[in-house]
Amino acid sequence: MRDLKRNQKKNKKVRQNRRKEQKKSLNWRKMLTHGLRAGVALFSVTMLLVGGFFITQLLLASDLFKIDQIEVQGNGRLTAQQVEALSDIELGVNTFSLELDLIGRKIEENSWVEKADVRRIFPRQVVIDIKERRPVAIINLGYLYYLDDQGEIFKVLGASDSLDYPIITGFSYDRAQGHDAEYAMRLRQIVKLLDDLNSRELFTLGQVSEIHHEADSGFSLFTLDGGVRVKLGFLEHKKKLDRLERIYTQLKSKLRILDYIDLNVDEKVIVRIERPKKTAKS
Repeated sequence: MRDLKRNQKKNKKVRQNRRKEQKKSLNWRKMLTHGLRAGVALFSVTMLLVGGFFITQLLLASDLFKIDQIEVQGNGRLTAQQVEALSDIELGVNTFSLELDLIGRKIEENSWVEKADVRRIFPRQVVIDIKERRPVAIINLGYLYYLDDQGEIFKVLGASDSLDYPIITGFSYDRAQGHDAEYAMRLRQIVKLLDDLNSRELFTLGQVSEIHHEADSGFSLFTLDGGVRVKLGFLEHKKKLDRLERIYTQLKSKLRILDYIDLNVDEKVIVRIERPKKTAKS
């Protein structure tokens, strides 16, 4: 009897456990709500895309946004007509069809243009603002090139280009065109030297015809009057030129009989007066 009762109790417990293990019924209302929300979101996105497409087509077809004016700013050497031609923008084209970055890069392909910024002025205007390169010297690399105020070699000289700049010599074409790091640094030094000369009152940029570069001894200036060599080296150019200016008033009238002026000795100006005798040509 005891065993029977025990079995009945065990069977009762098993049936209770089985009732607990039964799966819960699905919440159809919750699933329907989530599905409805997802459908509404998808429909909204689709309508936005379709609406955006149709609005874009309307804007592109509208006469209200057809370009009727191109304004060029910042130009000096290039004419407004030349800049417009470089841009390839045609009057009557829709402003929203213009790729402004691409137009700017096209304009910058011109050697004289350092930077071109193109922007829309709604509804019908485009403004092209350019920054032109400023030449400060001519560098001889076999052909003559302009050097700008950033130390960049940017244009081979043509027949109509001005030669009224100091000449830079002693640089290799291959290293200069190969963006040699040392050459780039030296060219920036030359730009700084030119700026310093341009700000002086006694020994000025207008009195310099050439700047020569030598890998082992540095820079030398050649005076426009007499072609006198002024040895500067690579460092402390401002300090050395200050020292030269202290006696330059006395030297200026004697330039045609000087061989060279050496500024590479601390606190001194060494002047060689007698020119070496030139060997007669046979």
